[in-house]
Amino acid sequence: MGFVSVSHPPSCRVPSDSWILRSRSKSISQSELAKRPDPFFLPDLLDGFEETKYGWLADDVRKLCELKRELLNGSVSSVEEKEARQQKKEKPVKLDDVLSQESVTSGVYSGSDATPESYNEEDSSKTHTDYDNESHLFRDAEEEEELWREMAFAQESSKVTVENLQDNDPKQIEDCEHSFIYKDDVGEVCRVCGLIKTPIERIIEVVYYKPKKSRRTYMREQEDTEETRMDFTENSSSQTNILGDKMFIHPRHDSEMRPHQVEGFKFLCNNLAADEPGGCILAHAPGSGKTFLLISFLQSFMAMDQQAKPLIVLPKGIVESWKREFTKWAVENIPLYDLYSVKAESRRQQLKVLRAWVEERSILFLGYQQFAKIICDDGNIDEFSEDCKRILLEKPTLLILDEGHQSRNEETNTLITLARVKTPRKVVLTGTLFQNKVKEVFNILNLVRPKFLKRHREIVSRIMSKAEIPSGKHVNQSSIENTFFAAVELTLMSSTESSAKASLIKDLREMTRHVLHYHKADFRGLLPGLTEFTVMLNLSSAQRDEVKGLRKMELFKQISLGAALYIHPKLKTFLEANPSNGEKSFADSNNLLKKLDNLLKKINVRDGVKMKFFLNLIALCESTREKLLVFSQYIIPLKTLERLMSLTKGWRLGKEMFTITGDSSSEERELSMERFNNSSDAKVFFGSIKACGEGISLVGASRVMILDVPLNPSVTQQAVARAYRPGQTRRVYAYRLVAADSPEEECYETCSRKEMISKMWFEWNVGCGGRGDEFGFRAMDVDNSGDVFLETTKMKEDIKCLYTR
Repeated sequence: MGFVSVSHPPSCRVPSDSWILRSRSKSISQSELAKRPDPFFLPDLLDGFEETKYGWLADDVRKLCELKRELLNGSVSSVEEKEARQQKKEKPVKLDDVLSQESVTSGVYSGSDATPESYNEEDSSKTHTDYDNESHLFRDAEEEEELWREMAFAQESSKVTVENLQDNDPKQIEDCEHSFIYKDDVGEVCRVCGLIKTPIERIIEVVYYKPKKSRRTYMREQEDTEETRMDFTENSSSQTNILGDKMFIHPRHDSEMRPHQVEGFKFLCNNLAADEPGGCILAHAPGSGKTFLLISFLQSFMAMDQQAKPLIVLPKGIVESWKREFTKWAVENIPLYDLYSVKAESRRQQLKVLRAWVEERSILFLGYQQFAKIICDDGNIDEFSEDCKRILLEKPTLLILDEGHQSRNEETNTLITLARVKTPRKVVLTGTLFQNKVKEVFNILNLVRPKFLKRHREIVSRIMSKAEIPSGKHVNQSSIENTFFAAVELTLMSSTESSAKASLIKDLREMTRHVLHYHKADFRGLLPGLTEFTVMLNLSSAQRDEVKGLRKMELFKQISLGAALYIHPKLKTFLEANPSNGEKSFADSNNLLKKLDNLLKKINVRDGVKMKFFLNLIALCESTREKLLVFSQYIIPLKTLERLMSLTKGWRLGKEMFTITGDSSSEERELSMERFNNSSDAKVFFGSIKACGEGISLVGASRVMILDVPLNPSVTQQAVARAYRPGQTRRVYAYRLVAADSPEEECYETCSRKEMISKMWFEWNVGCGGRGDEFGFRAMDVDNSGDVFLETTKMKEDIKCLYTR
């Protein structure tokens, strides 16, 4: 009858039909029995069992009948499924067991076959259909996929580390008299030249289940109904949304806001909607929803003030991201203007857009460089230029600066021109407020609140009385600000007195508490987690010879040339022949790509430690079907690895590989992000670390590799945040690669100290003791890293030491 086997002893097997018929009362005739097809007549037959003798057997058969009925209907009851899943948890399937046990049919398991535990001699009469129907009792699709992933990872881990590219030289293969052998992890391969005749995939067919991919970002979609488009009024039914007596969070936005966003909304109201408004800084970590928060606030602000003229200055590359989010969260139709979508290049064309913004209730987007260029356009003094300048300086009633830390340098036109905008309502949005120096933070504070230090003379004096004054610095009225910045930085970076650091930080926070709202990335419970590693790699002997001359060079050249040498020493000859390390040199010349390809065909991969690390990492990512992000400050390291993948694996840009550099247009950025995150073919994303800032979401990747050490530590934090942000479904592992015993190691130590200042200033809980140095990286054993990738032999080979936090 094909019943599912039960866990009774052999003597308690389900009785045959003939046995049941003999045990049945005579009330059912043979003709009636013929009209009742198996198995649905059995419940009626069970009534004839003697309760004391066969009662337990009747109960079992009833359960089996119910299970059979539901199997035939295509589903299993929740109770039975729960029991089956519980039974599986008690007897988990081990990878080693699967690899060691022969298949039921052909020696290799396919995705829909039964597991070894479910097969025995008693079940040998079952058809494949029976097993297909019952397979989900033992393993669902996600668990089975994880099992295959573990097997592929185990096979990849057992392989030797990367081999030289010369091994597959076409000429050598052509001249070889092939002698083919079978290798479990490769297939049918020539023992002499390594030519693969039949890949393992063609010999063993493996069924993979593609996981469903979520398109969610940090907010879920909500139906746009008449109710959600209601106006902002003081008669709103949701009294909990009232912040002060003027501003409201729209009900549609309120249901989506997290607690820190509600606090941020109130903070903006207290500064921008007060009787005497002033500027402020919203320093929320990347991925925490700053854009959504400002869009919500802007719509509330414009509902309160019908004459509002918001101007949003931001990096040109993320204008489209902002406009897309505006459309998503709009509660009324507010026109959005910019100079780029209409290609307004001349001042006459730009003036037309600016006038439309002034005359209509709308919002204007403008890039930082374009804004500074219009305001500083002193060489072209005409009617159109002057009108453009006047509108931008006088008409905005609210100035929003996204990625506002870009305006931190007082010597640039950006900071100078933004300070000239007359409105007191200026908001700086940033995910990484501290960049390089304490002074830069106060430059931004001065932008939103002019003469900031003079407003807090008492606190400044208190700090100066207990801070360490740098040698050679003398406190006087003319240089008190510069001395103040240097003293704060020295105390936080070098002081051994934790109490002095804690006291200074309390004063800094008291000084800024009304104008600075800080929120660190806390995705606990929302995301699977983040593990960051600093990986110190031993250079090859060829690299050590080339690196010796770096210390004699000036800093910028030392860093740019070193970034290439640490990938592979042969890149030095390429740089000497093509001194430009810029992006345009590759974008404008196919000849350079050909030269790079020719170089890569001749190199020994083992001579480049970071190249070798990348190849091993990408191989492990392939085995577990994870995607990898690769970031660098320079284009040559990225292009080198990109062309290497093209030559060795045949990968193509736009299919397996994607890239974003400073030359990428907004459309190219959006398309690359969408395809990389959602395509099952995507493998690796190469990104210029400065071009992949805010507005870039690459949650399709769960591994992040940073090839070099930027002098600005916040750039590295931004890079990691491209993957570790809402929408991520896996645990993220980030690898910061550092060449041991090289100038790069010294740069890393400098960056670590800068990063420590930022963490102490904004995140240290000074009331709970501690020295404040717990934010740094700590040394750990590679074998106990918690990362199965790093614990493999091929990855450990070149690691000198490992740090994590």
